[in-house]
Amino acid sequence: MRIVHLAKMTGVAGTENHLLTLLPQLANGAHDVRLLVLCEPDKPMYEYAARMSASGVPTELFNIHSDVDLRLIGQLAARLRTLQPDAVHTHLIHADWHGIPAARRAGVRYVYTSGHNDDPFRRRPPIRLVQAYLWRRLTAGIAISEAVRQFMIKVELAPPQKVHTVHYGIAPTLPDLTMRAAFRAELGIPLDAPVLGSVCRLIEQKGLTFALRAFAQIAPHFPEAHYVIIGDGALREPLRAEADALGVATRVHFAGWRADAAARMVAFDVFVMPSLWEGFGLVLLEAMAARLPIIASAVSALPEIVRDGETGLLCAPRDVACLAERMARLLSARDLATRLGAHGEARLRAEFSVSKMVDRTLAVYRKTGALRKDSA
Repeated sequence: MRIVHLAKMTGVAGTENHLLTLLPQLANGAHDVRLLVLCEPDKPMYEYAARMSASGVPTELFNIHSDVDLRLIGQLAARLRTLQPDAVHTHLIHADWHGIPAARRAGVRYVYTSGHNDDPFRRRPPIRLVQAYLWRRLTAGIAISEAVRQFMIKVELAPPQKVHTVHYGIAPTLPDLTMRAAFRAELGIPLDAPVLGSVCRLIEQKGLTFALRAFAQIAPHFPEAHYVIIGDGALREPLRAEADALGVATRVHFAGWRADAAARMVAFDVFVMPSLWEGFGLVLLEAMAARLPIIASAVSALPEIVRDGETGLLCAPRDVACLAERMARLLSARDLATRLGAHGEARLRAEFSVSKMVDRTLAVYRKTGALRKDSA
């Protein structure tokens, strides 16, 4: 099978890292896998394209100049006529809007999409109508969680029989324990200090304001505790100001964006993810790989990943009191924290492996006709 994936990208986060794992594995089989990336002119994805190409997935960049770029549809259709793929698979809304019409214009027989989130903007009537129309032109779709699948059915009016759930998967690696000391030294945190940590874009969706307020509540009772936030975004300075206003600025560390963020999680003792909504939360799998107990919001897909009381502890979104209680509990009960972390790693290996993600993706292609039933 020759399959072309399309995705709109402005940086590297959950979806982009997912594709870096999935596509090379698909290409390792008997399949010709290619990636077309839609880029804003001032945010080229040269480094990402080079990484993907080096992994065995030829990658091309196309400029997108507006939310609806009719000229781009024609460019993509022309390229697809040249490539003559058996199937096209889009990721994220701009790729849907441009890639699905382009694939149909180019005469591609099998067209797929993946739903990676349940963003509130998708509930707006014009967007819902466009998505509902595009679903009628799709062969099938993949939702990265059951929560996203239900969102696609209820909000985007996707036919239920067309939507298949395939969870993300990662390959766990042994943590580099030297990074724990090195990263803490860089931030000025003692090696034996209790550390809460988050890794995310600094945007409203991630709910970090509520985690900061919770940390401020427990800070007097845990005078040696620190909170480390890895990531960057529009709310970096407002969050700094919030930490200062709460009186915890000296114990909250904004580490910025790090390409090796997953490796640095070894410096944490507890992982905190207070998201307001979340299509999946790939970073949770990275936290599980690091054997970290997790505190997360009981929202969207997160309860599918974090089992409350087994691999982590859940709170309602925006519930500062609950977040504070969970933080205090895990910082106090190290045996509980250790047990949750160990169970999380075991669940990762059992349920969220790369091989299962690849097999289930191929099963969708096979079930819907793009891949012969006797193919790998």
